Amino acid sequence: MAEFVAVAKVGDIPPGEARTYPVGGKLVAVFRVGDEYHAINDLCPHMGASLATGWVEGNAVTCPWHAWRFCITDGLWLDNPKSKIRTDVYEVRVVGNDIEIRVPEPAQSPP
Repeated sequence: MAEFVAVAKVGDIPPGEARTYPVGGKLVAVFRVGDEYHAINDLCPHMGASLATGWVEGNAVTCPWHAWRFCITDGLWLDNPKSKIRTDVYEVRVVGNDIEIRVPEPAQSPP
């Protein structure tokens, strides 16, 4: 069963910005939009740039290397929504003063 891990404190991430945290062996970008937090895989699926260092506008982040845009709520590649390209999304919750991310289940190999 997946568990949550605290990665930051409320207020550590300025509004409209993101920070990167290691979670379950992956780098996760945690974004703050207003008083809400969203988390996606930090690595752009195109060339591996850090999405946390990209430009955030509303619920979209623009990759700093090649300007690919991703939705921070569902991971969809916004430049071609009909594409199947997306990045992983992680569940976020705030408990007290802690921002927590659900650790992803390890991938299971087929029998």
